[in-house]
Amino acid sequence: MLALGFASGLPLALSAGTLQAWLTVEGIDIRTIGFFALAGLPYTFKFVWAPLVDRFEPPRLGRRRGWLVLTQGGLALACLAMATLDPATQIEWVAVAAVSIAFLSASQDIVFDAYRSDLLLPAERGAGAAVSVLGYRIAMLVSGGLALILADTVLGWPNTYRLMAALFAGFIVVSLFVPHIAKPDGPLAPVGVELRGFAAMLGAGVGAFFVLRWLSGDWVGGDGFPRLAYNTATMLVAFVAALRAARWSGFPSFVAPWDAFFERRHAIGLLALIVLYKLGDAFAGSLSTAFLIRGVGFSVAEVGAVNKVLGLLATIVGALAGGVWLAKRPLYSALMLFGVLQAVSNFGYWLLSVMPKSFALMATAIGVENLCGGMGTAAFVAFLMSLTDRRFSAAQFALLSALSAVGRVYVGPAAGVMVVTWGWPSFFLVTVVTALPGLVLLYWLRADVAAADAEATRRATGTL
Repeated sequence: MLALGFASGLPLALSAGTLQAWLTVEGIDIRTIGFFALAGLPYTFKFVWAPLVDRFEPPRLGRRRGWLVLTQGGLALACLAMATLDPATQIEWVAVAAVSIAFLSASQDIVFDAYRSDLLLPAERGAGAAVSVLGYRIAMLVSGGLALILADTVLGWPNTYRLMAALFAGFIVVSLFVPHIAKPDGPLAPVGVELRGFAAMLGAGVGAFFVLRWLSGDWVGGDGFPRLAYNTATMLVAFVAALRAARWSGFPSFVAPWDAFFERRHAIGLLALIVLYKLGDAFAGSLSTAFLIRGVGFSVAEVGAVNKVLGLLATIVGALAGGVWLAKRPLYSALMLFGVLQAVSNFGYWLLSVMPKSFALMATAIGVENLCGGMGTAAFVAFLMSLTDRRFSAAQFALLSALSAVGRVYVGPAAGVMVVTWGWPSFFLVTVVTALPGLVLLYWLRADVAAADAEATRRATGTL
């Protein structure tokens, strides 16, 4: 779990925070940087191709190992491509490379999340989630804080991305030796039926999206809230069209996991909880690097040393503390306590935006926010695993974790517009308020959360 957590966390910053720092240093405007958060869209839509990971496997390498090797090899190549680009003159190709990294990273996450859900017993999930977060955050130190320091002082940005490519190549060797997971029993749908259903779903979703974009013409102009609202509505309509096409065409590997999940009581409420639980945390972190560099005036090296290194250490402590707490207390109580702490911790960034520049205040705000976020992440991952059916582990966990990424991806454009319109202090106050709906919904669903935890235990122990 530690090693695979590291491999899973390594790519995220390369299309997010580290890339954001590179674009900021190159003088790219803040609105464009905000829209670069959309490079993370594959994390939101990874459930689209996750059923194919459950259905197919590369020959001779095994059910999970083969996909790990392929995605890590692709990440190495994508980082090498990014190293050849200049953001000042090739911003479109930088966007393509960023989306490619995010797509391959999301695909690797599909495999790792399914493998972890298949391997760990319910009693091990709190500790497993904590150790995974530990590896994940150590990797983010390497691709985040260490990458910023190396890029600013020694290697420069292109060579830093080349170094990341070498690390991905090394993890191919690690993935070849992870323990084998056997296929669950049960009949498989014909390959032709699966591929036809996948093509129909993808075609309907992409087609609906581009038709709606074409119909918008020039009447929804600008880069403000009207355009953002229309783009969001467009993606929702395209998503519904894709779901209808999948069911109409009979895409069994996609439809069966959905049907199994929606047999739960308050299934829609549970999906909404997944979206909302870490929304305030996602808002606060969406432009944190740009805020510290441009809004407060810290150097890239200072941000790398404190925001990434200290933030990593605080997250590790928080994740491990969260794992210990989960081993002794119910899942619901951990989610509620850590959710409240996540919301309150965002006040630190607000203080940083209204107080005179202070290195100590920055360290305190970042430390507290990441400590609380680490505890919340450990409980949240355990919650997602409790909702996953082993028969559809890749597809269901991809759907659930994709929903959890909605906040992180879509708040970026909204955050950029809000900062330009209202300023940093008002923006960080909003991040506290956006955490409250998730906590209210969690309280309302407390019985369902407890039931999901108990059901997962019965499935793993063979009593269900």
